[in-house]
Amino acid sequence: MATFYLSPSKSLTIPLQTDLSSSTPKPLVGFRCNLSLPSKTPAVTAEPPPVYSTVKTFAPATVANLGPGFDFLGCAVDGLGDFVSLSVDSLVHPGEISISDISGNNVGKLSKNPLWNCAGIAAIEVMKMLGIRNVGLSLSLEKGLPLGSGLGSSAASAAAAAVAVNEIFGNKLGIEELVLAGLKSEEKVSGYHADNVAPAIMGGFVLIRSYQPLDLIQLKFPNDKQLFFVLVTPEFEAPTKKMRAALPAEIGMPHHVWNCSQAGALVASVLQGDLMGLGKALSSDKIVEPRRAPLIPGMEGVKKAAMEAGAFGCTISGAGPTAVAVTDNEDRGKEIGELMVQAFAKEGKLKAYATVKQLDRVGARLVSSAR
Repeated sequence: MATFYLSPSKSLTIPLQTDLSSSTPKPLVGFRCNLSLPSKTPAVTAEPPPVYSTVKTFAPATVANLGPGFDFLGCAVDGLGDFVSLSVDSLVHPGEISISDISGNNVGKLSKNPLWNCAGIAAIEVMKMLGIRNVGLSLSLEKGLPLGSGLGSSAASAAAAAVAVNEIFGNKLGIEELVLAGLKSEEKVSGYHADNVAPAIMGGFVLIRSYQPLDLIQLKFPNDKQLFFVLVTPEFEAPTKKMRAALPAEIGMPHHVWNCSQAGALVASVLQGDLMGLGKALSSDKIVEPRRAPLIPGMEGVKKAAMEAGAFGCTISGAGPTAVAVTDNEDRGKEIGELMVQAFAKEGKLKAYATVKQLDRVGARLVSSAR
């Protein structure tokens, strides 16, 4: 529980789940997706036949929380992510899915059992939604994202798999169902939160207004504005469960008010394309980052180095250990990244690598297909 102190004699107590992966969420009773266009998902009344024999999809990396937006704000990052190749396979039992191959980062840590693999779980959920009983599928996963990096690795795999199954059967489902399928995967792998999987599927910035029922709002960052993310990942693993365990059990009212105001400022800055305001709000979390930063060697020095180098803002990406800074210029971003890498080496004695990427405005998508 989290207690907000209103006065010496009164307090407001609300639940603060520090380990969502161990909780059992209530069944979703509805879904509303606040997009710029209304959802036009037709009801799947009969099992659809496969439209393609094979498809390949991609889902991008994501930055969750964005400072003060713990579990309710996230965005997609272009150029980094996971690929899924999916084929109709007569050797796979009808109605089932088989994971034939996993390549790329951390392959030895990932199970080929679809019931224990984030891509497999999401794929199975979409097959259930479509009522697939007469076709077996074979899935190949190419990991472009390292595990435990804070860049939404599990969400990228789940999003790519969900979109792949939907595409191979003619794109019958809409965003609502795909996000729910991805959430099912996240629930089993890293916790019941959509701030990675929703932007991985939808692209851009996404606000999770509610989980019960799930209610998503896509935030439109102006097309004429340039936004670059400086992502610096040290050779250090920060498991989501461990980083959630570090969260405070109680939150004082002053910090609650502060973080709410910063989250509101962040949303306004995104919609206005105000990068200075975005960066300022991104850097201002007083609840989660202060507990997690000390667990990542050198993080405080890395943030200081980014700000001194001219970044508009810097924080921990998701649960970490990746540090994310924002700027409006790619060359300046590379300079900021180099100094952040140096800070990780000096302050945390960790090797790190930096990359500069733009906002992904598309989300998970079909890359290729064959009939």
